[in-house]
Amino acid sequence: MSKKDIMYAKGGVTILNQVILVGRIVRDPELHEKDEYKSTLLTLAIPRSFKNVNGEYDTDFITCTIWRGIAENVCEYCHKGDLVGVKGHLQTSNYEKDDAKVYKLEVIAEKITFLSTKKEAE
Repeated sequence: MSKKDIMYAKGGVTILNQVILVGRIVRDPELHEKDEYKSTLLTLAIPRSFKNVNGEYDTDFITCTIWRGIAENVCEYCHKGDLVGVKGHLQTSNYEKDDAKVYKLEVIAEKITFLSTKKEAE
């Protein structure tokens, strides 16, 4: 763990905000450019490791926000069906919509590891 990953709170308690995901890309990523900022959203399909009450495995779909050069590389080299690893952190935000406060929790990706392509899996 790097010093960036760890923050120290009062009383010497270690606080950590780190997410590691491995899953298949749901759709081809598209690069979005606004001013000098580049970003993309990457949605991963991640099967759960246990069966539901019907004896089937459910799948979670988790969207990750990716910025700058990493976003450019993901858009160039990653495609629907590819298996990737994502290391990042959770970030919260909120905004007003229809006179109600909406809270949002998102994964901000810091590192993407290309594990295999859809073609390799076939």
